[in-house]
Amino acid sequence: MKRILAPSILAADFKALGDQMKQTEENGAEYLHFDVMDGMFVPSISFGMPVLKSIHGATSQVMDAHLMVQEPIRYIEDFKKAGADIVTVHLEACTDIRKTIAKIRECKMKAGVSICPETPVEEVQFLLPEVDMLLVMSVHPGFGGQKFILESLDKIRRIRKVIEEQKLNTDIQVDGGIYLSNVKEVLDAGANVIVAGSAVFNGNPGENTRAFMEILNAYE
Repeated sequence: MKRILAPSILAADFKALGDQMKQTEENGAEYLHFDVMDGMFVPSISFGMPVLKSIHGATSQVMDAHLMVQEPIRYIEDFKKAGADIVTVHLEACTDIRKTIAKIRECKMKAGVSICPETPVEEVQFLLPEVDMLLVMSVHPGFGGQKFILESLDKIRRIRKVIEEQKLNTDIQVDGGIYLSNVKEVLDAGANVIVAGSAVFNGNPGENTRAFMEILNAYE
């Protein structure tokens, strides 16, 4: 199982975004994570398609779009046009989650589903055979810098167990409060795609990425 780092540009310095992206790519981060917020599903507003489109050609990293957006099906085609490779939507934000997943597939992108800390694993595990990735939110969506919710580790373990029992290839991504000090616990629980924002972009992004990758690569 491949372990992947997905630096979240929400924590980047946008005055130096191009250079910071390059540093993460050169030091082993295969994904670039976009936390898209609409001010409705979550209180905050971040950025959308124009930012993704503007940097799409500046990196070979996988464009990993996490839509914290109410009824995201409305924007799937736009994110495809902007250059997204993976689109993850929230179970809690979709009236018809299967129709939304089908729309992502129709647009030839990988499909992910995310659950908030309050959502039980039982409400999403039926979708595991239908998606490429399940994103476990280990903080409450909408704000950066929160503390990792320890109960998320049990969720990850339970989801990994189902994936293995059903012999699926579904990735488990985890987003929120992950640092060098606790990433090993998250990997031990069964996650293989790690989202990190401030832990990568605060300080030297290249050095921070390299430190994460040393831990992730030790699992190969």
